[in-house]
Amino acid sequence: MIKIIIERRIMPGLEEEYEAAAREAMRQSLGVRGFIGGESLVENGRHDRRLMITKWRDLRAWKEWYTSEERSRVMQRLLPLLTEDERIRIYEPAY
Repeated sequence: MIKIIIERRIMPGLEEEYEAAAREAMRQSLGVRGFIGGESLVENGRHDRRLMITKWRDLRAWKEWYTSEERSRVMQRLLPLLTEDERIRIYEPAY
């Protein structure tokens, strides 16, 4: 299992629109093969900062989702709401 950490900064005043788009993105990923679960967090005192933590069966499953047309569609709605490119980090268990 791997975890994907995605950091995003939202343009001021667009938080509600972002939340709606992020919920749709999460709904789309629910049916994806290899997706285990995820959560969205808001940085304390910084309403423009979001952290997504998702769990995937393996790196291949994540890459399939990352390059999929479904993710591309939901990102078309999310990207205009961000002040900078999202940062993605991949973590795996330390054995």
